[in-house]
Amino acid sequence: MAGIGKTAPEFEDLLPVMAEKLGGEGLMRELSNGFKMLMDKDKGVITVESLKRNAAMLGLQDLRHDELASMVKEGDTDGDGALNEMEFCVLMFRLSPGLMEESQLLLEEILQDDLNSSAFY
Repeated sequence: MAGIGKTAPEFEDLLPVMAEKLGGEGLMRELSNGFKMLMDKDKGVITVESLKRNAAMLGLQDLRHDELASMVKEGDTDGDGALNEMEFCVLMFRLSPGLMEESQLLLEEILQDDLNSSAFY
């Protein structure tokens, strides 16, 4: 719920709990599922319009267009006006204070899993 004088709603940070329960790979799978729910199915990215259409799923139905646009802009690192899956995942980690502390460990776990499952000759 938004606090008085704040421009963005406050959210309970559930990513650390999800990371603990699911592990790094499971968390990334869930973030990928979240991206697919929010993306524009024709464009394959999250646009302001697709976020607005799906905002109720996130409890964001009361956000104004400019607030949703600001959310997309914050994560849009390539400047195309939309979020691809990687930009979305990076943004979710950046917005999670609890995960920022744990992100290095999660990244190392994912990389180690990838190394263990790959054969290098």
